[in-house]
Amino acid sequence: MDFGKVATLNGIDFVLPPDHGLTDQMFTKLKPAGKPPDVYIGCAKWGREDWIGLLYPKGTKSKDFLSHYVKSFNTIELNTLFYHLQPKKVIEGWAATAGDDFRFCPKFSNTISHVHQLKNAGGDTDRFIDHMQSFGNKLGRSFLQLSESFDTGRAGIIMDYLASLPRDFQACLELRHPHWFRDDPAVSALFDLLVQLGIGTVITDTPGRRDCLHMKLTAPVAFIRFVGASLHPTDYTRIDSWAERIAQWIEKGLREVYFFIHQPEEKHSPRLCRYAIETFNKKCGIRLKAPRLLDEGALF
Repeated sequence: MDFGKVATLNGIDFVLPPDHGLTDQMFTKLKPAGKPPDVYIGCAKWGREDWIGLLYPKGTKSKDFLSHYVKSFNTIELNTLFYHLQPKKVIEGWAATAGDDFRFCPKFSNTISHVHQLKNAGGDTDRFIDHMQSFGNKLGRSFLQLSESFDTGRAGIIMDYLASLPRDFQACLELRHPHWFRDDPAVSALFDLLVQLGIGTVITDTPGRRDCLHMKLTAPVAFIRFVGASLHPTDYTRIDSWAERIAQWIEKGLREVYFFIHQPEEKHSPRLCRYAIETFNKKCGIRLKAPRLLDEGALF
């Protein structure tokens, strides 16, 4: 992920900001769940040849990457559908490869978010949602990412679009234009609508755009896109901080967690993902299976 990419980490404040008041309000109104939260931690893609010998056994063919990936993690941030909506039979095949506890989290097609910019996108949206049903019970939260140019001046467009989505289609929204992270009536109106519709937010933790750490939860789901720095020491301290914050949210009643690891060099993602799983297990009281990496001599 190049969004928020920086040349150096010097001078960057990686401390997580406090929860926004909207998050506090959401938890105050939340009724007890009566069951432990669903926590999903994974990478952004499975088609990585540089994971052969690390996550995939030597000699693994590309067609078998997913079958090995699902043995190691319980979710995937599915960016590939953003660029090309695959036939239903392909999606059904992916779903059949994964176990019942696995969740696919697809990004809305770019024809919806970037080509049409949410206007006159009803047909593409219906097609996208129809195809996503092919995942069955393995469909997690789909996320709608708006372009960096989509500012608060078009708040009405996005509000109309979100209101048109089926209420039973679970989605999260990722905003990128800087104006969405300041005090503004349009911002308040949009986030109030998200609460009303039960649509979650995407929190993006990337070095060069600290404003995207808005810490606003509009539904009892945390969807975090974490961009590391190729196993720099700050990667681990930042994961530690997230585990502590999510542990607090779980205590307050958080229902779902999706935590996705990105790296400038994706070959490092499985290793940091394993660290995240082990750290979340310790601090959040959960028991996710940590992947076994095949280069056992490598250090964290």
